[in-house]
Amino acid sequence: MNPTEATSPHSRAGSSSVSDFTEGLNRTLAAFLTEQRDIVAEISPAAVDLVSAIESLVQGGKRIRPRFAYWGYVGAGGEPHDEEILRAAAALELFQAAALIHDDVIDRSATRRGRPSVHKSFERTHRQHGWARNGARFGEAAAILAGDLCLSLSEQLFATAAPAGSPARVIFDGMRTQVMAGQYLDVLEESAGQSSPDVDVLQRARTVLRYKSAKYSTENPMLLGGALAGADSALLAAYSAFALPIGEAFQLRDDVLGVFGDPVVTGKPAGDDLREGKRTEMIAHALLLAPAADRNFVQDRLGADDLTAGDIRRMSEILEDSGALAATESSIEQLSSRGFAALDDLQVTDEVRSQLKTLGEAVINRTA
Repeated sequence: MNPTEATSPHSRAGSSSVSDFTEGLNRTLAAFLTEQRDIVAEISPAAVDLVSAIESLVQGGKRIRPRFAYWGYVGAGGEPHDEEILRAAAALELFQAAALIHDDVIDRSATRRGRPSVHKSFERTHRQHGWARNGARFGEAAAILAGDLCLSLSEQLFATAAPAGSPARVIFDGMRTQVMAGQYLDVLEESAGQSSPDVDVLQRARTVLRYKSAKYSTENPMLLGGALAGADSALLAAYSAFALPIGEAFQLRDDVLGVFGDPVVTGKPAGDDLREGKRTEMIAHALLLAPAADRNFVQDRLGADDLTAGDIRRMSEILEDSGALAATESSIEQLSSRGFAALDDLQVTDEVRSQLKTLGEAVINRTA
């Protein structure tokens, strides 16, 4: 955003409306989860820990998905303070939280946003109380249940914003299916991908990226916001033309940070994606570009249970030396250019366009 935009009345109004929206979103989430806490407490006070885990997780985050939904809603003529967009955005945050909880279990990730991941938090509770049987197993089981509850609550809250059969409802249902399929393909690639490092590896990595993350991070939230406000098919298609490439660039940036990010800023250990065995597009580039010895090393050691700090250093060097990092950065640039070119043609107000550009740049250029 240039200095003129930063000081313009439109920009100041947009910043103010986003702040009001975020405050409303936070209130909506807090009130809804308080209601759920009371319901669960009637079953048993011991089960309230499930809600507490969700409450703790949704207090963090940058509210990226709700913000894309908000500008999709306003861009289609929706009123900024309508309750339906607040409830839909809160449902998106709960859906995101459910995905994170389950993803951390699948990836054996110990931290999330600089704090213990949900399954590690439950494991610590088990240890502190000296309970019987395996603490790690308890933590994973409790986290799966917390994630399931969070997913259910997301559905419950979204139903108050969009009735069954409505355009927004169709998008929401499709989004959930896409993420689950994408997550499975990610898990599948970690196993099957080791035996097929062929030219299709890039396409498979992009498919995982698109359906596991990109579509539900930017495109579907914008489509949901637009549909709630009554956007026609032409506007929704224009939203997709902007938001999907931005979402893919967003996830590619996340992949870069997962290896080369500063742990102090990202809240996760350096090289965590290598430790978790994520077969990202950057890894796919390395398998195509690196010398045979380096390719074999990546295939053999990526995600290994006994992965060492030295292994992580060598894999990071391979990603740089082979050109895999540069190829990923090039993809980010190409996707960004495509998305912002589509934004220039988007039939929305100057304020909405300016705010979407700022939001798009923020998610692509972020350091955490």
